[in-house]
Amino acid sequence: MANKRSSTAQGKLERWARFSHRRRGSVIGVWFLLLVGVIVANSMFGGTFVSEFKLPGAESQKAADLLKANFEARSGESADVVFEAPGGIAEPATAAKVAEILRRIAANAGVASIDSPLEQARLVSSDGTIARAEVNWTTIAAKVKKSDYKQFIKIIDEWDDSTLRVEAGGFVVGANDEMPFGNEFIGLGFAVLILLIAFGSVIAMGLPLGAAIFGLGAGFSVIGLAARFASFPDFSPQFAAMIGLGVGIDYSLLVVTRFREGLHSGKSVEDSIVLALTTAGRSVIFAGLVVALSFMGLFLMGLPFVAALGMSGAIVVVLSVLVAITLMPAFLSLVGKRVDSWRVPFLHNTEGVDPKSMWYRLSERIQRHPLPYALVSVVVLLSLASPLLSMELGFTDAGNSPTSTHIRRAYDLVSKGFGPGSNGTFYIVADVSKGGGDSLPAIRERLEATENVVKPVGPVILNPSGDTALITLNPLTSPQDKATTALVHRLRKEVIPAATQGTGARVYVSGGVAGNVDAGDRISARMPLLFGGVIGVSFLLLMIVFRSVLVALKAAIMNLLSIGAAYGVVVAIFQWGWFSDALGIQKGPIETFLPMMMFAILFGLSMDYEVFLISRVREEYLRTRNNATAVSHGLAATARVITAAAAIMVAVFLTFVLGNERVIKEFGIGLATAIFVDATVVRMFLVPATMELLGDRNWWMPSWLDRILPNVNVEGPSDHLPPVGASAGGQ
Repeated sequence: MANKRSSTAQGKLERWARFSHRRRGSVIGVWFLLLVGVIVANSMFGGTFVSEFKLPGAESQKAADLLKANFEARSGESADVVFEAPGGIAEPATAAKVAEILRRIAANAGVASIDSPLEQARLVSSDGTIARAEVNWTTIAAKVKKSDYKQFIKIIDEWDDSTLRVEAGGFVVGANDEMPFGNEFIGLGFAVLILLIAFGSVIAMGLPLGAAIFGLGAGFSVIGLAARFASFPDFSPQFAAMIGLGVGIDYSLLVVTRFREGLHSGKSVEDSIVLALTTAGRSVIFAGLVVALSFMGLFLMGLPFVAALGMSGAIVVVLSVLVAITLMPAFLSLVGKRVDSWRVPFLHNTEGVDPKSMWYRLSERIQRHPLPYALVSVVVLLSLASPLLSMELGFTDAGNSPTSTHIRRAYDLVSKGFGPGSNGTFYIVADVSKGGGDSLPAIRERLEATENVVKPVGPVILNPSGDTALITLNPLTSPQDKATTALVHRLRKEVIPAATQGTGARVYVSGGVAGNVDAGDRISARMPLLFGGVIGVSFLLLMIVFRSVLVALKAAIMNLLSIGAAYGVVVAIFQWGWFSDALGIQKGPIETFLPMMMFAILFGLSMDYEVFLISRVREEYLRTRNNATAVSHGLAATARVITAAAAIMVAVFLTFVLGNERVIKEFGIGLATAIFVDATVVRMFLVPATMELLGDRNWWMPSWLDRILPNVNVEGPSDHLPPVGASAGGQ
């Protein structure tokens, strides 16, 4: 029954391949209409992306909700306007300038109120040369209107002169400054170059690029429509572009490569399309399924904005698969044997198993001495991963931003005048609707007496109805300091419970630092679910597809080694400070969400290369029943396409390092490292070495398990396989 299901699926792919060839115009036309349709639908009915990150159930979220419901004047977030005057803020001419600046800012429709240093001595440094105004906005930072924010920044820039320096900082500035995700156009340029080298043909190069762009256009529109019904972060399109460009090229590249292999072995255009879809197409379907499941695993984290990012990634991956297996066959039929047209001199490449190729010789060399290659590969991976043991997770603050930005310059001024902790204000929100209002002065005294708190803390501010109170305080240490995180936990677990016991008051700690702590705690608690779920499902799927326990186990372990190496490199650069000057970064903790996001992205993408390589090895094994031959032929046939696909990914990810944002650089270097290591050390050396060592045991499957697992192969029928070496001289 299982074999019948597999054959049925095989037959459907073959029938679709032949239909796409014979009705290519209809297929392309339908896809074009679908693309235009979703683009138009998105323009008419698409939703809007948001910058608001909610943490359902977290203490900081409860405080924010309480302020929004009962304390409208303080329900928004704040920005700092920081002044520095060598002659002193109190000097009459300087004070007049400060007053005029604040008057103009107060006229902004988005501003609720301003705490002025001309009225509150606590907002002026001890030497009188630095002052800060707290600009309270009517809404949270993510929902400040762009026009209001631009007007605010314009005022700051206009009044900055030699006698009075003016900077803007705080959460509103951090949330509204432009943060480019990367330069995708540079990555696209590298993709063109790499594909030209890989194919040696302009036409063959253009097919994967065209398919990827087609899929991205559809993906952006579908995500826009989904944003009408759910909250998607405002950087979802950039995230989707990063993923879609990589997997879109990868999947179509594999199909085009197999099509050319068929042509070079003497097959007709139609039979070559059938070969491509029933072999490479099946690998693409399975690889895409694993990647999509990895992204959907982000739903386990319990963070709505993270789940939305996972959905964005899954959408573009699924569409990339659909384009590769439905639209690409029609494109291949359209170009036919002209796929090798417009050749690039000296780059006339062939596909398939070429015994004279560098990759074939490399495989034979590894197979002659598999143990040393395996041991060296493992040592390299473990060495790269070793810094992971000292990873410190946290949230970096504005002190890690480039000095060219307002928020960094404001951060430095505030630290200079008031201490680093003044950049991370805590908001202590008290619900006294059920009693405890008379205990607020005592609560404030307890807060002020707490270690690592700047004295004095802010006054008790009551809302008009008197049922909600707000107290502000600042730590002595910077927002990203571990001592500041410890203060959040100490306030919640010790200080506040002791101060409110028996009073009826419910008191919450909120603010940017507290929100980061809540997010970090949630992520740390859910990470085992993400790791276990994604690895477990992938292991099961690999067993089903490759009919092997050891292949699935090795894939999971090797993927973890690749990801561990990426984590290690990120720690060495961003936490330890290696090459920090050259990269324009400062040392600091690794963002708490980075390991989670990198795992979801990389486990899926690494599995792509595993599926591409092992499916071809198993294909050759089923044909020859010789494990050594299968390994050498499988590596020779896939090494170039894997190398090209990985090189494109690495180029795309490294373009993120050209930006200014530290977290974007972390993503770029981490993702590029993992893909590079996975496509070189793991797939080119470690996999063939271990498969040679294991021999026929690679394909071991207990008979009882084989009977209960469905049979879903990705190799295609053996009669479609070209003879060994047939493509070597096919051009």
